[in-house]
Amino acid sequence: MNILLNGVGRIGKAIIRIALDTKAFNIIAINEINSNIQNIAYSINYDSTYGRYHDLFIVDKNYIQNSTTKIQIINEQNISNIDLEKLNIDFIIDASGISHQYNKLINLNTKAIFLTHPSKMADTNIILGVNEQTLDIKQHKIISTSSCNATALLPVLKLIDDKYQIESGDISTIHPMLNHQKVLDASCIDSKNREVTCNFEFGRGATQNIIPSKTTTIEACSYILPYINSDIFSSSSLRIPTQTVGVINVTLFIKNSCTKEQLLKLFEIYEQTQTFDILLNNYAPLVSSDFQAQRFTSIIDHRFTDIKNNQMIKLVIWYDNEWGYASKVVDIVKFTILKFKK
Repeated sequence: MNILLNGVGRIGKAIIRIALDTKAFNIIAINEINSNIQNIAYSINYDSTYGRYHDLFIVDKNYIQNSTTKIQIINEQNISNIDLEKLNIDFIIDASGISHQYNKLINLNTKAIFLTHPSKMADTNIILGVNEQTLDIKQHKIISTSSCNATALLPVLKLIDDKYQIESGDISTIHPMLNHQKVLDASCIDSKNREVTCNFEFGRGATQNIIPSKTTTIEACSYILPYINSDIFSSSSLRIPTQTVGVINVTLFIKNSCTKEQLLKLFEIYEQTQTFDILLNNYAPLVSSDFQAQRFTSIIDHRFTDIKNNQMIKLVIWYDNEWGYASKVVDIVKFTILKFKK
């Protein structure tokens, strides 16, 4: 199956490296608004977070290529202007972060479009370990792969809810800085995805501050499991001056009583029997950088797992918000390809 990658930012670059290294599928074209093809190759080859790529790309006219792969570079502002049939494209992975109009996406001549952000307008939002079995390739053409935070949180919530029934809870996401933030204090930043016209806090220096923020994590979860919503969950977020790896502080109140031993057993069994690389139990004295480039996306740090009165659960969940999330995007695309091949 041939893939067009739309956008080669932080997530797009991670998807390229993971897809190539795991031989997951063929990325034959990249659409990127950056018109400097030398810079596109450079940005894939060298990354300040994940290091130098082992098989460097070089530029050949309007292609980048290395020893195994040749990728055509396209510079279209609107993916609707790309002749997908001529390129023989089967799927699009949209890692641009742009909010597209549904009608424009649904009419594209391709089998499916994967959006690397939560989307209420998508035909379905998928998180592995939660609802992948509901994917119907006859009905679901626009597929959201949700967010890094929801991808880390929701498999754990579902596992606990299925067994002990969550009544309410609170989450706080501690998230690394992102490209839309400022290095030094500057003017406010708008966020169309969060319906914010001028966010004062994100205009402050990202490397100098812990910046409080709202989070759309619970909203993203509700697109998949409607009962996990803001009626029963409070939430907040702190943006911190690190390059990657986030952590979610979770407090849950459950209906059915549970001991710490029972909860640990539940997590251990899941880790041993899971289909995808989702949940990892950690007992070691690790810090955030130790989880960098980790494929598992729900890493429960059991140094902090606790239960009070058999009905209040405390958890800490680590995840690499770039590499880990991108690995799940790749897995969802692979999962969808297999459905088309059956």
